[in-house]
Amino acid sequence: MTELNGTVSPTFEPVRDAVEDQLRSGAEVGVSLAVDIDGQKVVDLWGGHRDAARTRPWQRDTITNVWSITKTVTSLAALLLVDAGELDVYAPVARYWPEFAANGKRHVEVRHLLSHTSGVSGLDHPARLEDLYDVRAAATRMASQNPWWEPGTASGYHVLNYGHLVGELVYRLTGLPLRDFVQEHIARPLGADFRIGLGDADIERVADVIAPALDFDPSTLDHDTAAYRTFTGPSFSAGAANTPAWRAADLGAANGHGNALAIAEILAPIARAGASAHGRFLKPDTIGLIFDEQSNGTDLVNGLHLRWGIGYALPDRRTLSWIPDGRIAFWGGWGGSMAIIDLDRHMTISYVMNRMGPDILGSQRAAAYTTAIYRALGVGDLC
Repeated sequence: MTELNGTVSPTFEPVRDAVEDQLRSGAEVGVSLAVDIDGQKVVDLWGGHRDAARTRPWQRDTITNVWSITKTVTSLAALLLVDAGELDVYAPVARYWPEFAANGKRHVEVRHLLSHTSGVSGLDHPARLEDLYDVRAAATRMASQNPWWEPGTASGYHVLNYGHLVGELVYRLTGLPLRDFVQEHIARPLGADFRIGLGDADIERVADVIAPALDFDPSTLDHDTAAYRTFTGPSFSAGAANTPAWRAADLGAANGHGNALAIAEILAPIARAGASAHGRFLKPDTIGLIFDEQSNGTDLVNGLHLRWGIGYALPDRRTLSWIPDGRIAFWGGWGGSMAIIDLDRHMTISYVMNRMGPDILGSQRAAAYTTAIYRALGVGDLC
């Protein structure tokens, strides 16, 4: 039997059972799951294998590409600058990045970048994935573009360029590339084993992502839509995450590497009203900005019904019925990984795995674990 390691507090034994069920069935290959409540790791599990052939065990320090969970960390970077009084989410982006005002974008505000409502959700054609690896040059191109819809009127998921847009603000304000800012001001102070992009020293412990059986084909989309322009600006496949070029890049939208424990350590201060083991990390008023709803409707790019706050999605039972209502912020990574920040319960849930499912957001596995966690706390009415 595939080994599952780690600890759970007695109340959460059903969560261990749920993970073991998924490993036993073969649905999971390698997995890590963490739950933090008020600074206590009530669930800290890892197990399975790093490879599809199931020959290399998933260790405690195994890390993998977490796809769009990276955006939750990039959003936190922006909130830290807000907290320091250096960034105003209601100010025009052009206050900090003058070139962004070009072609009708002078009224686009920082909050629009953070809520995927800016109208700039990718690169104009021609666009190759390699173009995104030159972060400054790609950001310059984005600044010069026309918006693809009226900014602020709807969300259009910023699939691969979220880190370029938010990261450019970080760079303009601090002089640091996003990856360096995250390392110096988030991961290192919180003791989290997380980085955007990888160094050579980390490669040996990385679990490759295992792509879903059917990769997404954007050519099937209506070519006149924001969805088509986004998914072809540029096109990419899941296998790109296993390449050296992807791993070396500074992609604050999608190439963060870590495990569930690392993500929980980074996001838990939000759930705990800004408190961390090392002192106050964020002011409560800054955290409150997350819940300023920016859009509520069908996303123009991914087609999901979403409620976006500032930097994070907010509960919407029409899309994910297994996340309860309340002061909860969340987002997930392509293939099923999830990060859920529950302020009502001072709880952070983080799930990271290597075998991707076909889902855009969440998965049956993520639903099973999340439901087991909430049921252990006495929260019912989840499917």
